[in-house]
Amino acid sequence: MLAAMIMDRRHELENVKRLMKAFPVTAILGPRQVGKTFLSKKISTDHYFDLENPRDLAAFDQPQLLLEKLTGTIVIDEVQRRPELFSLLRVLVDNFSKQKYLILGSASGTLLRQSSESLAGRIGYYYLSGFNLKDVGKAKMEKLWIRGGFPRSFLASNLSASQEWLDNYLTTFLEKDIPQLGITIPAQTLRRFWIMISHYHGQIVNFSEIGRSFGVSDMTIRKYMDILEGAFMLRVLQPWYNNIGKRVVKRPKIYLRDSGLYHRLLSIGQEKELLNHPKQGASWEGFALENMICFLCLKPQEAFFWSTHSGAEVDLFWQSKGKNWAVEFKYSDAPVLTKSMQSAVETLELSHLWVVYPGDKEYSITAKVTAVPLQNIKFSQDKVLLYH
Repeated sequence: MLAAMIMDRRHELENVKRLMKAFPVTAILGPRQVGKTFLSKKISTDHYFDLENPRDLAAFDQPQLLLEKLTGTIVIDEVQRRPELFSLLRVLVDNFSKQKYLILGSASGTLLRQSSESLAGRIGYYYLSGFNLKDVGKAKMEKLWIRGGFPRSFLASNLSASQEWLDNYLTTFLEKDIPQLGITIPAQTLRRFWIMISHYHGQIVNFSEIGRSFGVSDMTIRKYMDILEGAFMLRVLQPWYNNIGKRVVKRPKIYLRDSGLYHRLLSIGQEKELLNHPKQGASWEGFALENMICFLCLKPQEAFFWSTHSGAEVDLFWQSKGKNWAVEFKYSDAPVLTKSMQSAVETLELSHLWVVYPGDKEYSITAKVTAVPLQNIKFSQDKVLLYH
């Protein structure tokens, strides 16, 4: 069942194959356990190396002798374990035209820095998340929201098994994955920080305030957040400002990227607990945001929010086809026009603003504002929202 679900992720397969046609090196980036390895094996089984496998890691003691004799597609999994490979890949792809490299990584900071320096112009990046609505279907939206998008969590036999898997994932990430990145922060310290951050989900971050609450400097808070963002656990959404007249917020917003992990960190045990929880609206906003960014194929540097000190805001802002677009997320039965929406349309010169909500009817609020159910959104490669 798990394999069948991942095999059906045709949009991801198509996007990765498109990048592989354009670049000699393609990187699939995303957290552990979202299907990067399975996806790569659907693309090619020519040569596969897992750098967490001791045997494969030992084979890379002399990587040039190993790789230069190979042809076809070469897959290197958990490539951040050997960042020195990037400079070698540049030499190989420049001299061996019959090679294509597909590299997989679960630590974006290290991988992006090393690869962009060594492979500029030779590498394309694809960000793979867990399951989203286009994978599971709109009938399973509530299940996806509650359990999150990690395949083994979503496909668990029941909610209890899903939560047990997520709890073990959290422990493994903190006690094994983080130390493997060369980070020496104690697991319990980072766990307490992660729990604290979960209470700021969907809020504009104040590093000094969090630092005071945690008893450390704001620079330490930034360091911890960079770790979680680099491992795809945390989304740091940057503010949009472009010399517009209103006084705008210039600090980022933070979201936990997986709703299932978010619920576990909040100790939400049952579905009814979520539906009565004060963070219910924030949870749904983060869930809808992740799906929308995936639907629109937005890269991290293309997605923003906008907020003014007077209270006007939109939750997601992006540019495409020379125009400005935005989404506001509302956990309500029937969204209506607000002064905040009017201000956003006028100030940002939006071509359109969509109000995404968990209902089942779409309707026009004004000529430039449309209410649309999240489950009606369709996949869009041109970064312009589509809906039924």
